[in-house]
Amino acid sequence: MSAHLSGFTIPLHRSLTEPILLAGAPRTLAITNGTIAAALGLGLRLWLAGLAVAIIGHALAVWLAKRDPQFASVLGRHLKQKAYLSC
Repeated sequence: MSAHLSGFTIPLHRSLTEPILLAGAPRTLAITNGTIAAALGLGLRLWLAGLAVAIIGHALAVWLAKRDPQFASVLGRHLKQKAYLSC
């Protein structure tokens, strides 16, 4: 007897299961980080601070995405929940 029943298998493309990353970081976090860095660098004319925020923020986001690609959504969900068992 075959392991697959006809009509009950479908092809699942890899793009449906992988998170959307932009240069290795989650897309929304990379866009937010770039916007903050641009506001610092261009708007406030703090070039070095904007560049530092861009490099450090993106490197941190890439490092966290390598550990867990869904960390941004998990962190958002964690921050929204109430502390039911607070000390």
